[in-house]
Amino acid sequence: MTALSDDFDHRARGYRPELLAHSYRMLGSIHDAEDAVQETYLRAWRGYDGFEDRSSIRTWLYRIATNTCLRALENRSRRALPTGLGGPDQNPSADLPEWPDLPWLEPLPDTMLGGSTDTGDPLATVTRRQSVRLAFIAALQYLPPRQRAVLLLREVLAFSAAEVAAMLAISPAAVNSLLQRARAQLDHARVDEGHVEEPHAPEQRELLSRYVTAMHANDIGGLVAVLTADAVWEMPPYPAWFRGAEMIGRMVAAQSPAQHPGDHLLLPTAANGQPAFGLYLPDERGVHRAFNLQVLTLTPTGISHIVAFFDLRLFARFGLPASATPS
Repeated sequence: MTALSDDFDHRARGYRPELLAHSYRMLGSIHDAEDAVQETYLRAWRGYDGFEDRSSIRTWLYRIATNTCLRALENRSRRALPTGLGGPDQNPSADLPEWPDLPWLEPLPDTMLGGSTDTGDPLATVTRRQSVRLAFIAALQYLPPRQRAVLLLREVLAFSAAEVAAMLAISPAAVNSLLQRARAQLDHARVDEGHVEEPHAPEQRELLSRYVTAMHANDIGGLVAVLTADAVWEMPPYPAWFRGAEMIGRMVAAQSPAQHPGDHLLLPTAANGQPAFGLYLPDERGVHRAFNLQVLTLTPTGISHIVAFFDLRLFARFGLPASATPS
């Protein structure tokens, strides 16, 4: 490597995790975000000799990353969750159609979350988690790409209007206008999660333990008991989704291949600043194979939302094995 390349690598490589998180917020896909970050660093490396420190290197990298994402979003439909496509399903035992070709929203492993290093600031940690919660990422997809970029750069990353204007080659007045429209549209589109609990409090750990126990025991009544009355369960790439603890219990009883206690095996992980589990079910030889990845939303009154992702590529992304053995 040349001295210039060495200097670029030394100054720029530490920003990769947070640029990945930013690209994920923009694109709603960890796979697309990784491609965008790769292109960002390639463009930055090629242009580094002309950088001349006219801004901080962090601001410069965010400009390149944001515009890379905006190009990626041209002529591309938004990524969705089933709740964004229509009303809840009312028949929990009906055959569930699958829409594999729809660009579904993807979860983000917490291990890839930018700024994940403990800073000792609990408020900063909570804010970082909230900025990638699935409900927020899903709501962002309703915004036109430039509004999405402005909202993230101004309100999540706290760049000034002047800095964002320079990044996007528009005026500060245009930035403020885009931000105002983004706020209004986000307020209209965003699903209200109520008061979301952090997963580390003792009562929340106990709630998760009850959920795991109910699933391991194939105890539908126990599952219903840990859900809020108006809980939501959705399962991309299946467009059907279900609202209400009792309805969810009936759906799981009708749709899950699990028949006996011990059929469900859950391994813990974390996604989007939320607790998550890899769910495994036994095959015909009794080997527990990856089945879906579940991301849970916790509230003071129970689990209010479960998104079960059936994209099995996610298991490797989350560091989860393709098969597991009960302990």
